[in-house]
Amino acid sequence: MAQKTLQRSLNKPKTSPRNRRKDLAAPFLMHTHAAVKTMMAATETLPDFRKTPSELETDEKIQLVRQGMLLMRDNYVHLPLKENMHAVRPVQALSLLLQKLESSEDDMSDLEFHAEMLRIFTSVRDLHTNYFLPAPYNAKTAYVPFLLESYFEGGERRYLVSHLVAGLDQPPFGPGVEVTSWNGAPIDLAVATNATRFAGSNAEARRARGLERMTIRPLIQSLPPDEDFVLVGYRTADGTEHEIRLNWLVFTPDASGALVAQMEEVSGNAFAMGVDIDGQLAGIAKKMLFAPSVVAAEAAVRAAKPSRRRNVSAGGAVPSSMPSVLHAKTVETAAGEIGHIRIHTFSVDDADAFVAEFVRLAALLPQNGLVIDVRGNGGGLIYAGERLLQVLTPQPIETERTQFINTALNLDIVRKNAPSSSVIGLDLAPWRASMEESISTGAVYSRSYPITEVETANGIGQRYQGPVVLITDAKCYSTTDIFAAGFQDHDIGPIIGVDGNTGAGGANVWTHSLLRRLAGRGGPYAGLPGGANMRVAIRRTLRVKERSGTPVEDLGVQPDFLHNPTRADLLDGNVDLIEFAASKLAELPTRVLRGEIVSQSAGDLVLSITTENLARVDVYLDNRPIGALDVEDGDTELTIEDVGAFDTLYLQGFDGDELAAAWRIKS
Repeated sequence: MAQKTLQRSLNKPKTSPRNRRKDLAAPFLMHTHAAVKTMMAATETLPDFRKTPSELETDEKIQLVRQGMLLMRDNYVHLPLKENMHAVRPVQALSLLLQKLESSEDDMSDLEFHAEMLRIFTSVRDLHTNYFLPAPYNAKTAYVPFLLESYFEGGERRYLVSHLVAGLDQPPFGPGVEVTSWNGAPIDLAVATNATRFAGSNAEARRARGLERMTIRPLIQSLPPDEDFVLVGYRTADGTEHEIRLNWLVFTPDASGALVAQMEEVSGNAFAMGVDIDGQLAGIAKKMLFAPSVVAAEAAVRAAKPSRRRNVSAGGAVPSSMPSVLHAKTVETAAGEIGHIRIHTFSVDDADAFVAEFVRLAALLPQNGLVIDVRGNGGGLIYAGERLLQVLTPQPIETERTQFINTALNLDIVRKNAPSSSVIGLDLAPWRASMEESISTGAVYSRSYPITEVETANGIGQRYQGPVVLITDAKCYSTTDIFAAGFQDHDIGPIIGVDGNTGAGGANVWTHSLLRRLAGRGGPYAGLPGGANMRVAIRRTLRVKERSGTPVEDLGVQPDFLHNPTRADLLDGNVDLIEFAASKLAELPTRVLRGEIVSQSAGDLVLSITTENLARVDVYLDNRPIGALDVEDGDTELTIEDVGAFDTLYLQGFDGDELAAAWRIKS
């Protein structure tokens, strides 16, 4: 029989009761990485954190409930869908809460109030539609000092410790041990129970979020854990069973405060966002806790002069000016060298700069195959995701279309912002006519129009011509859902999922602050007391091409191939996942189409064209067809006579009748 032992955490007090709280939080954190040491030193235990004062008056609670009702009833685009798919009535639930607060018998504490608001908003299972807790919660993250992940062995899901917070040294507990129980419950049951507390819109998303929140819990839309510590049962490689008690700890991850503050800002990109804030905060916390060397490398990039940032490598990747966003590297596989680009987030200030940096990095990688990995990407700027698609395909991009739900308040906002005088670039005029028609027709939704203009989604065209695969998981959300849907709808390449679905966040999200600005003076939106905040899914996204009109919300994007993560994936840099992706790339043809102007004189233009695995090239000048030529692999010289002034020379390469590659040359 395997021996069972009980380990005590390094959090165990070692001095007098007077110093107990300090010692509970501090010992192993003294040995964390220099890049995060100052931040980690401010870690608190849950008992200490709970003593932080937070108090709302009854009239402030009433104000919050009324504003929540307004968003749900008059702005929330998915309300009919959610009421039917999940059998919930959030507006009625808020109405009952309001009635309770307005009664003279109300004795609801702040914690009880926040818990009820979170329950109601979470019931719609929409990570775009949120009640955000006020300070002291919103910039804090609670954590247990290890990362729990799942893998498959013999068709059975198992759980292991993949990372420890630096400084935590309690052998045999460490990376690779299999977790079997959680506070006395079987680990599968504990994860399933935790999944019900979070707003994943489909079963895969709920399970993925439930697993991640076992040890990483941003407190912006989740109250602190009920328990002060967890008792983790685990098994080592020799089959010996152990238990370890670890305290929940609370800290403020670097950049989390700035992310929270951004929700109050109304910038030119505020109306074009699709992002899971909770997921972003969890990602920031994981990087601080488990990848502090990456934090240090990113700091070095930021400290470098802008002209030299591309010379600084972050985390062993190809040097990038956006190390927090893009991580590019060459990978050796059984099928040969391939390129790998991890897109951590689409939350960027400049979509065009993001696309340009992606193009630059991709050009430095092998051109025979590229893996794009968006696992855990909670979204960001919709423009960034949709403008990237053109780089990967010769096909013209059709951007996703979006709809408002028809309400009097939404119509008023559209009328006042067609175009907007308060938000740069916002013009809701396309939606106006159909929303006005709905007054007489009773249509539930407006007609659909894109957020990303088709011209900008096709402005530079294809830049990577090798085969591409996309890797997704159930934590892909919002703009990442939109990107994955566009990738699939345009047949860019196969999608490999480590889960059976993406997170299914199919909407454009607007904050309460933005809605208040757009409604203008005299509008129904009022300031939110106590530092609390809210936001709502305002425009739902619809897929294009063969799946035209299918909503992304709740349904998500299902992969073409499923890869069950292995133990080696979790402990050895996704080695099996990358090999699987490389095998799919190897099945796809590699095409090459390049063009270069050799000379231009006396109205004649001499063009050198390089091709591979193409049979024909069509030539266009500023969208005017000039002619077509049959080609073989190698270089072909083409002379075009009597060429006047032009802006763009456009080449299209065909394999049979299939448009297989494209290339643009600016004059």
